[in-house]
Amino acid sequence: MLQDVGREPSPSSVAQPMCPIASTATKCGNCGPGYSTPLEAMKGPREEIVYLPCIYRNTGTEAPDYLATVDVDPKSPQYCQVIEPKDIHAKCELAFLHTSHCLASGEVMISSLGDLKGNGKGGFVLLDGETFEVKGTWERPGGAAPLGYDFWYQPRHNVMISTEWAAPNVLRDGFNPADVEAGLYGSHLYVWDWQRHEIVQTLSLKDGLIPLEIRFLHNPDAAQGFVGCALSSTIQRFYKNEGGTWSVEKVIQVPPKKVKGWLLPEMPGLITDILLSLDDRFLYFSNWLHGDLRQYDVSDPQRPRLTGQLFLGGSIVKGGPVQVLEDQELKSQPEPLVVKGKRVAGGPQMIQLSLDGKRLYVTTSLYSAWDKQFYPDLIREGSVMLQVDVDTVKGGLKLNPNFLVDFGKEPLGPALAHELRYPGGDCSSDIWI
Repeated sequence: MLQDVGREPSPSSVAQPMCPIASTATKCGNCGPGYSTPLEAMKGPREEIVYLPCIYRNTGTEAPDYLATVDVDPKSPQYCQVIEPKDIHAKCELAFLHTSHCLASGEVMISSLGDLKGNGKGGFVLLDGETFEVKGTWERPGGAAPLGYDFWYQPRHNVMISTEWAAPNVLRDGFNPADVEAGLYGSHLYVWDWQRHEIVQTLSLKDGLIPLEIRFLHNPDAAQGFVGCALSSTIQRFYKNEGGTWSVEKVIQVPPKKVKGWLLPEMPGLITDILLSLDDRFLYFSNWLHGDLRQYDVSDPQRPRLTGQLFLGGSIVKGGPVQVLEDQELKSQPEPLVVKGKRVAGGPQMIQLSLDGKRLYVTTSLYSAWDKQFYPDLIREGSVMLQVDVDTVKGGLKLNPNFLVDFGKEPLGPALAHELRYPGGDCSSDIWI
């Protein structure tokens, strides 16, 4: 049992980790629908519920964090409602954990950001797939990466790649620009030998500060994928080169905006989440500070093409404290977002796509200390969950004006909802082996 030393919970650290859609696992894998390929999974049934961990830390409410079950079935009388909140704080005491994936062995593997004192340590915890008891670490003794965050593995290429944010002691109280100058934020990818459980290559990212979410293409034969670099606001493509090692290149750059009335003279987009549709055609990512959600056609992964963009709040809306002085993309600042009479605080953060690729779900909270710093209204009002309709033929994004889950109305007070997960697997947790 690991000690809880202050990380906000995520689905990987507080609930039974969601099983992948398809796996050879005899334990964890059996709970999912078991589609043989990503394309078969796209034919699966429409989602009816979504799980979200909800946080009270730093909101002023003295209550345990909990797991919310949200009804997303339009035919249900409880549509857009939290139907089953569950207290999750006492069920797990794992520290500084982020991503969980099921393994073919039936075990569950979870990435770590740090050690018990809040120092950087990019290791991995192994849990029993039935009892969820801690079995030990995945990496060899002393073989953890300097920093950690997310990971994805591709067994057919004997590879896992992990990312890094910062040591928990650096990020837990908010963002300090001096920490960037001091080199305390990550800018590397770590390539691991999947069978030997050891780092075999470290990739330095040009224009790649704070690489957070990483995604291989869903095709299990693919030897490439994408990573979102938050502070640099870039999407980097990683790939296996002709020599059999791994390389990385920048394929998307979100330009910063020159602003007045903000923490710095230039505001990055801050890419905080990315995902790929199950057919590997579309890449989606959120710019939490700028406030826009983007869709790119990545049929040619080396040349992504912007096909959809939608503003869902953010720091540069009209009438707010920030004035945009120079913008390479927009002619004017976007309007504030109002859904069902509620002005939405925060910006698009965690995202989840339906199996058929036609609906995108979005939440607006990043991390309570950063929420408090950049979007104080989130702390007072709570976050929301939105739904976006996706054009899967020509590309395009359109907000569903009739969908809003307001976590500001929770019985114990405003809550901060984070990651979104389906019961049987989804676009950001499933891995085909």
